[in-house]
Amino acid sequence: MSTREAPSFDSKALRRAFGTFATGVTVVTVGGAAPHGMTANSFTAVSLDPPLVLVCIEHNAVMHQALRDAGQFGVSVLAAGHAPVARYFADRRRPLGGEQFVPVDWHAGEHTGAPLITGALAHFECALWRSYDGGDHTIFLGRLLGMGGGTEDDALLFHRGRLCEADRKPTEVAA
Repeated sequence: MSTREAPSFDSKALRRAFGTFATGVTVVTVGGAAPHGMTANSFTAVSLDPPLVLVCIEHNAVMHQALRDAGQFGVSVLAAGHAPVARYFADRRRPLGGEQFVPVDWHAGEHTGAPLITGALAHFECALWRSYDGGDHTIFLGRLLGMGGGTEDDALLFHRGRLCEADRKPTEVAA
C-alpha cells in the first residue's frame, strides 16, 4: 500500500474505538430567526490568546448550515443532571425552529442571542472565526465573545456510546 492510499476501517469498530475516549457533553445552539440546537461531544478549547473553541459538526446535520448562516453560536457544557437534555437535542425527530426549545429551561445569550441551557457547568458564546474540512464533518472554530455558567455540579460524560456522570473523587496523578 502506498502512503497516499488511506486504509479502510470498519465504521462500527472505529466508532467503538473512538468511544473509549470519554468526553464532556455539550449542546451547541444558534439563535436568530431560525434557532437550532444539537448535542455535541466534539467540543474543545483551542487557544487562550485569542480565546478559541472548536466544535465538529457532521455535514448532513441541520446545525451545519444553521451555524454557517448564523455566523455565531453558543455552547452549553452539560451537568450530570442534564442527560434528558442531551438525549432530547440528539433526537433528530424533535421539532425544528423555536419550538424545539419549549420543553427546555434556557435563556438567550447576551452576546449572540443563542439559547443557553440553564444550570450548565459553563456557557460560551462565540463568533464563527474559521472553518476547516474534517472529512464527513466541518471543524468550526469560534472566537469567544462571552462566557458564563459556573455551577459546581458533576459533569455529564459520553463514554462507550453512553451518557454517564463524572466521578468527583479526586485522583492524584504523578507529574
